[in-house]
Amino acid sequence: MPRLLRHERREAVLELRRPRGVQAAELQWRRRGRLLRRLLRLRALTRPAPGLDSPAVSAVPVERVDDLQAYAEAVASCTRCRLSQGRTQVVFGAGNPHAELMFVGEAPGFHEDKQGLPFVGQAGKLLEKLLAGIGLARGDVYIANVLKCRPPGNRDPQPDEIEACESHLFRQIELIEPTIVATLGNFATKLLSGRPLGITRVHGQEQQTTLGGRSVTLYPLYHPAAALYTPAMLKVLESDFTRIPELLGRVLTPPEPELALVAEPATPPAEQLGLF
Repeated sequence: MPRLLRHERREAVLELRRPRGVQAAELQWRRRGRLLRRLLRLRALTRPAPGLDSPAVSAVPVERVDDLQAYAEAVASCTRCRLSQGRTQVVFGAGNPHAELMFVGEAPGFHEDKQGLPFVGQAGKLLEKLLAGIGLARGDVYIANVLKCRPPGNRDPQPDEIEACESHLFRQIELIEPTIVATLGNFATKLLSGRPLGITRVHGQEQQTTLGGRSVTLYPLYHPAAALYTPAMLKVLESDFTRIPELLGRVLTPPEPELALVAEPATPPAEQLGLF
């Protein structure tokens, strides 16, 4: 086929693929532009630094860091999304840096934003109670969120905010190397499972997946904040929690019952023996 005909045919195909109408065309080209900018950002993040053999995989423009504390310090100055403008501080995460069990929630709330720690409100107290019921304490696990900054008014995370922040979470998982990642609520479950199924359909159903370059057990759970106000949901959450020791390969040892104090019988007064 002559070159001119091939060129005309290609132009015709492109013309057929273009949406009709000026508004539709502008919308399509805007989408293509956003996609191109996103690809360029991803390429810039994974481009090797001069003199390095492997690309630097980091959520912020800093050198690769293998220590969790060092990475937390780097993330503390993150400005990758608009949430950085209204936060008090970044809520990176807290707990055992080598925990077998890691919990991932949605986003910091009011108290978390002020204190810089995840799950410090009423939901956090419930989480600690649930942990105690299976023989664990807060210091035995690691707790983090999908978002590291509080959304205004505790609204739901937006897709672009999750996209900007998710690499922080993936890097945390890579550094901590947990055996089980328990997702609390819809947002964490959908992000880490890569599936659109809601928490009501998948709670308490473990699944194997790859996170941080290693195979882990993903265990979806209801969010404690939702269970606080729904007794039926709280019962389900408590039931799902009792399976965590089994997933960790441990035997659940119920807490020892408190010994009841039994009053000793009163000693009768000594009787004076009669002389006769």
